[in-house]
Amino acid sequence: MKPLRIGFLSTAGIGRKNWKAIYHSGNCVISAVASRDIHKSQEFIRACQALHPFEASPAALGSYEALVSSPEVDAVYIPLPTGLRKEWVLRAAAAGKHVLCEKPCAVSTADLEEMVSACARHRRQFMDGVMFMHSPRLSQIRAALDDARSVGEIRRISSAFSFYAGENFFRDNIRVDPELEPAGCLGDLGWYCLRIALWTMNWQLPREVSGRILSQPGSRSPTEFTAELMYDGGVSAGFYCSFLAAHQQWTHISGQKGWLRIPGFVHPLDSYEPAFEVNDAEIRALSDIKCPPGTDPREPGHATAQDTRMWREFANQISSGTLNEDWPAWALKTQSVLEACHAAARSGSPVRL
Repeated sequence: MKPLRIGFLSTAGIGRKNWKAIYHSGNCVISAVASRDIHKSQEFIRACQALHPFEASPAALGSYEALVSSPEVDAVYIPLPTGLRKEWVLRAAAAGKHVLCEKPCAVSTADLEEMVSACARHRRQFMDGVMFMHSPRLSQIRAALDDARSVGEIRRISSAFSFYAGENFFRDNIRVDPELEPAGCLGDLGWYCLRIALWTMNWQLPREVSGRILSQPGSRSPTEFTAELMYDGGVSAGFYCSFLAAHQQWTHISGQKGWLRIPGFVHPLDSYEPAFEVNDAEIRALSDIKCPPGTDPREPGHATAQDTRMWREFANQISSGTLNEDWPAWALKTQSVLEACHAAARSGSPVRL
């Protein structure tokens, strides 16, 4: 299979993590990196090549337009701020590029519908960058949820994702800029909590949601948020996300017969053998690649890590010549519930879906 040639649309910090994952994917290469300042592109490439060098060094480009139009790029990775993503997804699709887009994918559900429709119309794949969706432990978690014995009928899904960002973050970081990231922590962190709830419920949408902004300094975006999702049949899901609380990331699923807990549900505590717990028993998704001595087991980007698997599966799908229609559908459902939670918080009243 010819390696999928990826173009990075910006030099955002998360790109360094994805560079390593692409390097280890076995079926992708990075062919170009674009910034509005070509010196930033050059420096980003220099730093990343020093650690994980592709045989052919990616081209450094001084504009996003140059990357989207480049014949040396098959797919575009878009980690731009949320407020800028729509324009460049539409341009990429029109230029015949596949799209892997960071989350939250768009400012609104209407915008995301336009984005995924453009990709479908041009027969280009769209996927959001939720790495845990590609973790090897998900299939084992699904088996435990579906076996009717381990957990039984689900009653409650709880999750939290937070980190304390520090005072400079609230002054300088774009994640609290209402123009670039209007959903703040709800978009940056709550997206994951919503995704795991939707996945657990086999993509069933909640009947009603409520939300509350716990902290939103001045005219900035939300920095602390909580929400409740109510499903038909009495199942409920709740989550907390915050830039103000110490780092945590967990999901707990309660059933009539037992419970299931996913520690490190976004980023596994052990990326080599990601684990989960069922009624006090730990279960590991065993890998044929062991964590080398002296390596932090949380280290992402190795050959079997979820971020590497994400890029490998993205490239394999494109190579197949068919479109995966589930990936954009999952992003749309996540976006629609996120938008409803934010609307409920602003209005002070529950929102029905």
